[in-house]
Amino acid sequence: MKRQTGIIAVALCAAWQLQAQAPKDKAIVDKLCGCFAVEFKYAETFSPKADYIFRDRDEINGGVELSLPIESTDKKMVIQHLLVINDSVIVKHWREEWTYENPTIWNYKGEKTWIKEQINPELVKGKWTQTVWEVSDEPRYQGFSQFVNLDGKTIWQNTTDAPLPRREYTIRSDYNILKRTNRLNITDDGYIHEQDNEKIIRKNGTDTLLVQEKGINSYKRVDEKLCNAGKVYWEKNKLFWGKVRQAWAGYVSTQNTIALKTKVAGKVLHEYLFALAKDYASKKITGAEIDDRIKAEIYKFIGQDEKGLTQQ
Repeated sequence: MKRQTGIIAVALCAAWQLQAQAPKDKAIVDKLCGCFAVEFKYAETFSPKADYIFRDRDEINGGVELSLPIESTDKKMVIQHLLVINDSVIVKHWREEWTYENPTIWNYKGEKTWIKEQINPELVKGKWTQTVWEVSDEPRYQGFSQFVNLDGKTIWQNTTDAPLPRREYTIRSDYNILKRTNRLNITDDGYIHEQDNEKIIRKNGTDTLLVQEKGINSYKRVDEKLCNAGKVYWEKNKLFWGKVRQAWAGYVSTQNTIALKTKVAGKVLHEYLFALAKDYASKKITGAEIDDRIKAEIYKFIGQDEKGLTQQ
């Protein structure tokens, strides 16, 4: 009996030590998950160019977004975003990963090219890295920072270079770098993703500011029932998108540089993958074929475009 008691005590002690070593900020990252009413607002604010013509404000109101935790440990959280339009229309949105004290960063250099950099572990000590992936699960941007408490708010802030967002690259090509300052203000009711962005023309190693932009993306927590359709969608499609993530992870892990094409035959990558997901769901493609088919679509986009075609 004493021996059993001793074994239990050792097990409880080990569990307590594991919990004690877990980063205290993981509970903050958990607050980014849930069902949210969302509003996205952007406005250009200042340009050093006297003849610059400011673009109209960009606003999207009244949507519902499910931020679904699909992987969670003490030092890592993977969150899949799904736009819930209605019970029958769900849109796979972007994905974010949060990793604790991550020493590897992919820096965006422009022209759909990212370079891997190893960071001094001391620089990321106590910090969380946010990695943002596109709808197609291709790379987008990374940045690391600490969570801090300020004026009753929990804040995480980072500045990093990124490709043009979809709301921009589909309608313009007069700049090629978005220098993003991302600021998350997190509360129990949701969070505000505040952005102070610079739209930059990078050419021959020189950056020229075209215009600055303010972004306010609000996520207000709502009844989870409003996101039930999103959860149903994910259950039906998570196997396929898990295979897409695995294909990307396998490729990225072997590279020091990633260079991608923007379009192939007039289409972006997520168009090919969404079509493939539909065929897989309808059993037009077998389980034995799907991994190779996913890799084939992704590998169409790996490599440099012809000159002038990297930002369409």
